[in-house]
Amino acid sequence: MSKDIFTTDQKQQIVAAIKEAENNTSGEIRVHIEKKCNEDVLDHAAFMFDALNMQNTKQRNGVLIYLAYEDRQLAILGDAGINQKVPVDFWESTKDLMISHFKQGNYAEGLSKGILLAGEQLKKHFPFQKDDKNELTDDISFGK
Repeated sequence: MSKDIFTTDQKQQIVAAIKEAENNTSGEIRVHIEKKCNEDVLDHAAFMFDALNMQNTKQRNGVLIYLAYEDRQLAILGDAGINQKVPVDFWESTKDLMISHFKQGNYAEGLSKGILLAGEQLKKHFPFQKDDKNELTDDISFGK
């Protein structure tokens, strides 16, 4: 099962990065991890984005980081609200940073760095409002 790629401490590190990234923004970040992706990674990430109800954020500012680690597939999808705001190459440069950590076997560190970068963009374009609520769970979701 794909949960086994991370130790308990590493899972906590990733969830802590999500909480930290979301602390200053109304945006939402989710991480979904699977062993394999048997189709185009962006198509499957879009399917998971929908399956995880990420399009249901009030400001359409959800970000999904999808990783199929055995197939070495990574996708970052932002909803319409955030995609209109970030620089054109932002998701690609964030992926590159994450991959540089992955190549050294540091999956938790790479995911955490990518999450925090996404959080900086979300904070810049969707700052925290006093009436904000956490619209999506911060837990990592795991597939097959």
